[in-house]
Amino acid sequence: MSVVTIVRLEDAREESSFGGKATQLGEALRAGMPVPPGFAIAWDAVDAAKVDRAALGAVFDALGGLVAVRSSAIGEDSAAASFAGQHATVLGVRSLDGVVAAIEEVVDSAHTAAAIAYRHKLGLDVHPRMGVVIQELARADVAGVLFTRNPLTRADERVIEATWGLGEAVVQGLVTPDRYRLARGGRVLERAAGDKDLAIHWADGGGTEEVPVDDARVTALCLDDTKLAALEALAVRCEERFGGTQDLEFAFVGARLVLLQRRAITRG
Repeated sequence: MSVVTIVRLEDAREESSFGGKATQLGEALRAGMPVPPGFAIAWDAVDAAKVDRAALGAVFDALGGLVAVRSSAIGEDSAAASFAGQHATVLGVRSLDGVVAAIEEVVDSAHTAAAIAYRHKLGLDVHPRMGVVIQELARADVAGVLFTRNPLTRADERVIEATWGLGEAVVQGLVTPDRYRLARGGRVLERAAGDKDLAIHWADGGGTEEVPVDDARVTALCLDDTKLAALEALAVRCEERFGGTQDLEFAFVGARLVLLQRRAITRG
């Protein structure tokens, strides 16, 4: 049992209490990496529905009233089990009631047939222990994923996929993202424009919405050399801090790069 129910993300150190996503983001913050501010909620409080509403309200206010609520299950985001696409993320939450509902949605997502089947496949306990991360929403102009090793060929090169707006358009397969390959050190090996005819943005009334992309930007590359260099530098920092392979989710807010998630490239 954890002593503290809610901690600042940089203070989330115990994976057994706060889950893989929270503790890895916490370590990245302690290393000075550009992770949006947030808080972690211990799984035992979430499981027992004992998260104090006043405490959640203070968290929501501290993060500026526009947040993302993310899963952080025990065993999630390890080298053996990513749970990518299994557990819910709720973006663009604009009210305390929305935070409470989003936590319930995240918890419920751990009990779907697909999530339980994934646990069975990996020989994990089918009774999930679900921590939660609440973060300031990165108001992304561009977002995507970066692998420090080619996940298909295993080549020692960076593979980046990116699109306009929030990265959910890539995660949900709603667009064909731009694809880039970089040699270690940052030399560009390939740039392939995608078909990015829509973007996901936060909605004024809460949640997210799909927005058409201007024709001129549908096949225009969304990452220039400056942004690619920033991603290479972040990849190196993560390799030095965490070791091994890196599977990163990122966003650019204007020219500012932020790290949204870090895990090893999964074997599961």
